[in-house]
Amino acid sequence: MSYQPEFPEQEPLPLEASHPESTPQPALEDSLQALQYEQPTEEPQLPTEAPPLFDTWSQPEPPPEVRIPNPAHLGILAILVVAAAIITGLLTQLAMHFHLFGVSTVEQLANNIPYGIATQVLLYLLVLVLCLIVFPLLWRKGLFAGLQWNGLIAIQQSGKLILAAFGCFILAIIDGILIPSKGDAPIDEVFKAPGGAWLLVAFGITLAPFFEELAFRGFLLPALATAWDWFEEQSNHTPRLPLDLDGHPLWSQRAMIAGSIAASLPFAAMHAAQTGYTLGPFLLLICVSLVLCWVRLSTRSLAASTLVHASYNLILFVLSFVLTDGFKHLDKL
Repeated sequence: MSYQPEFPEQEPLPLEASHPESTPQPALEDSLQALQYEQPTEEPQLPTEAPPLFDTWSQPEPPPEVRIPNPAHLGILAILVVAAAIITGLLTQLAMHFHLFGVSTVEQLANNIPYGIATQVLLYLLVLVLCLIVFPLLWRKGLFAGLQWNGLIAIQQSGKLILAAFGCFILAIIDGILIPSKGDAPIDEVFKAPGGAWLLVAFGITLAPFFEELAFRGFLLPALATAWDWFEEQSNHTPRLPLDLDGHPLWSQRAMIAGSIAASLPFAAMHAAQTGYTLGPFLLLICVSLVLCWVRLSTRSLAASTLVHASYNLILFVLSFVLTDGFKHLDKL
């Protein structure tokens, strides 16, 4: 028989005493109601980071936007041209080593018009490929966007641009009358070579104007105009001209005039060897280049100056074809 301890019996507590929380406490309820209806008007904003010690150090002025193309980009283009020329030279040496098309010496290469044109085409294409790789990485935009190709403008204004090409042709006639050049220019030998005339026509109305405009009106002219404005800004302590809505530079009138003249001199000098270093064609090429620069700057379209250039060359070739009975009698030129 197990032992069970006995506890004295306790009377049950009243309901109010057993649940003290149910007893009404007026003071506490009033306090809770007051807290419930008091809404803060504004939440305090805590600083996310400590204010900088020196504002000028911690918040520098943003650098000005780069004007493209500029003289630095022109220097990069020169490096790419040298690299393409080295590659072209190596490939030409390799072709002569294997007697490609029967050419094995430099003398044969110089007298082979199709071979020479093919070498020049190869050089141009290599430069274009390198430009398509390098400059979009620098500019964060495509090559033709950076150079303001704007082909739609050339299409819309094609009638006026062809008239500008005829204007260049009239300049050529006036130049030939005032300053007649001697015959037997080196370019005449190209027309005498078998098939050379047609190769020169095809090259002269397609690749030649395209790449010449790319170099002289695409890179050289804008770079020279930008350099002129930059020099005036630094000398006179004037603010730089803003970029247009598309991010392209705007130039002063003095910069456009100086850049056009400076770009036209090497353009004419590049063709001087073809025309036998005569004064008349040299002055004509300067005038034609000035027209091309004006077209490029006024339309802000590299495609427009390319169309004028190609149309002008086509007019000259058509006239030569008619006057020489299909390039058969070059003495009539």
